[in-house]
Amino acid sequence: MTSDISDAIGRAIDYLRQHRSEARYTDSAASAVLEDGLRVTVRGPDGATLTTDMPTSIGGRGEWPSPGWLLRAAEASCLATLIGMEAARAGVVLRSVEVVVDSESDDFGILGIDDSVPAGPLEAKARIRIESDPSVNLTALVARADRHCPVTDALRRAVPWTAELSDSAR
Repeated sequence: MTSDISDAIGRAIDYLRQHRSEARYTDSAASAVLEDGLRVTVRGPDGATLTTDMPTSIGGRGEWPSPGWLLRAAEASCLATLIGMEAARAGVVLRSVEVVVDSESDDFGILGIDDSVPAGPLEAKARIRIESDPSVNLTALVARADRHCPVTDALRRAVPWTAELSDSAR
């Protein structure tokens, strides 16, 4: 499996080096629809869907993960994936990888109680457990994976963001 991943990454790198103009693209869109209370269904490419909800304490039903949890899930799964990719590129066999992401938030932000408090997480942390050959420099492997993880990269730097209201039926 490690060699299959490494071979695929190598082919992608070779192709993109020869076709630089194809490396930059528009990512697939996620379309979210508020359906019932605070339940939201998100649709993406190839029929992908997911549902979110908010806790009952703020009016949701608590039946689905919150968007904030999905952010942490995206961070954790992206970092675990990139650890696997970087290990494969280095020829390192991993016996197991677990990434746990948690964060600290202040509800004064999301609820608009105090505009000086950020609505999003105040800080986040990944705890990573890897089982591999003891001779492997896991610190360097994790640092390289984190540096190339698109989710954690987007959170580390200020990605330009706009929210535009399109023509709406009133």
